[in-house]
Amino acid sequence: MVTSRVTRRKALKIGAAAAALPLVHIRTAGAAGSVSIFNWDHWVPAGNVEMKRQIAVWADKNKVDVKSDFITSQGNQTLLTVNAEAQAKTGHDVVHLSNFWVPDQAHLLEPMTDLVNRLEAQYGKADPASTYLAKIKGQWAAVPCSWGSQNKAPAGRISMMKEMAGLDLMKMYPAANVPETPEAKAWTYDTMLKAAEACFKGGKPFGIGLGTTGDNVDTAGSLLAAFGAEMVDAKGAIQMKTDAMRQALEYAQRLVKFLPADAQSWDDASNNRALISGQSAMIWNPPSAWAVAVRDAPAVGADIWHLPAPAGPKGRFVPHVSNFYGVWQFAKNKSAAKELIEYLMQGDNVAARSAAVMGYDLPPYKKMAEANVWDKIGPPEGTVYNYPVRPQHNAVEHIAHSPAPPEIAVQIANRGTAPTMFAKLKSGDSIAQVIGWATKELEGFVT
Repeated sequence: MVTSRVTRRKALKIGAAAAALPLVHIRTAGAAGSVSIFNWDHWVPAGNVEMKRQIAVWADKNKVDVKSDFITSQGNQTLLTVNAEAQAKTGHDVVHLSNFWVPDQAHLLEPMTDLVNRLEAQYGKADPASTYLAKIKGQWAAVPCSWGSQNKAPAGRISMMKEMAGLDLMKMYPAANVPETPEAKAWTYDTMLKAAEACFKGGKPFGIGLGTTGDNVDTAGSLLAAFGAEMVDAKGAIQMKTDAMRQALEYAQRLVKFLPADAQSWDDASNNRALISGQSAMIWNPPSAWAVAVRDAPAVGADIWHLPAPAGPKGRFVPHVSNFYGVWQFAKNKSAAKELIEYLMQGDNVAARSAAVMGYDLPPYKKMAEANVWDKIGPPEGTVYNYPVRPQHNAVEHIAHSPAPPEIAVQIANRGTAPTMFAKLKSGDSIAQVIGWATKELEGFVT
């Protein structure tokens, strides 16, 4: 984790004075114009270093004065920045957008279909998750990018899972292009429940949070999808009273008993701390927790293995976050902004950034995803091999609360409705009470 570099107060002011907050100011001799970019402040700090280097190369080559900010997601400061700029109609030329922020701000974004078409011609089609979020009425509202795009599948302690739960993670999912192993086929939600109980009794509970922040929302959404439970369907109809939803909640009711006592208050840093400190046998997270462990707690880092989500009755759904670059309609230098985005999304640059962040970033285009960035990274060598979804996983990347219309799904996600349902079960509410509460919540989103 990294500390905040822009305070909440400053984030709120960025819409009116973004240019006054440069963290990296790359000035070139004889600069021909200027452009500003807002990047998410990466959980793996080495990524920021590589991003700054690439921006500097582009700035020098094109003789453009680049103002670049790296803004933390802690305290929702990235979202605050986007909303402040949208309200003030001024700010950075290039903005970082995550998941549902694209459909939420699409009416203020410059069309990017021409740029995405060129990238897809070079590198193959963008993944379905990015397409669901950013291709609106046949046109791209933002450019799918690798910076921060991630899966949030399990990351487990090799020794703890073997000793307490009897699961050999490295045997289940070896770091090799081999057919699905029998052990991987047996990695189901029932198997995970038994493992969660065993690790809870061993004093190392699974670090799955029930707060309302992104990690918790995405994990809960993946669980619901595995049981075929949709809170709202693709037509915008509430689906809380289905057999699939009841089955999912019955499972969650059993699972939450084995989660940390304070899981309801967990945010996106809580699970990282639990794994790095040795207090948890498994979390659902990108490789950032492992990368920090390698740096700060090497013995822990060398004992972590990443694997896909377990399978449910309807399949294996890996929580996914898609990120994008957008250009505001009110941007002062749209042409330079688009040129900078296209440069940053060239295959060599994407691969260099993914390597710098130890495999955290996942490229959204088919040919880029075939790179071997994740094959040998360690320690232990191969720990992130199974972090990207591979054919032998028989899994799909899943956006929480899809296939609901994005304008509804974003409200469900922002409110943290799904993990709150699980938190209510942990607090003792009945399944009927939870269904009733959630139905009322959703009625406010769909009307």
